[in-house]
Amino acid sequence: MEEAHQRYFRRKLNDWKAEIQRELDSTREELASGPLKEADATDRASSETDWSIELRRRDRQRKLIAKIDAALRRLDNGEYGYCIITGEPIALARLDARPIATMTVEAQEKHERRERQTRDE
Repeated sequence: MEEAHQRYFRRKLNDWKAEIQRELDSTREELASGPLKEADATDRASSETDWSIELRRRDRQRKLIAKIDAALRRLDNGEYGYCIITGEPIALARLDARPIATMTVEAQEKHERRERQTRDE
């Protein structure tokens, strides 16, 4: 991968990570501001459900940060942009759409088919 592409993806990954971190920090601040204050039990239940959904979303984002960090490490090691299964280069368009991709489209599809077959058995 060319150095210009590496710089582009490093910036893209770091910007994405910073955006997610801002959202996580915002959620943390909201949680620290205190308990829900709805007097009505129905409103409180609705708010608790909303918070539960939001916390699950934030947990997925926390896991995404780990994947972004792994992609940044692959960039540092010169392994970024290469399929972990085949060793072939991952298309730039795929990396642009999914900068944390670790497999080519073909390898990913094969992997997902295997997972479905294993799950169905």
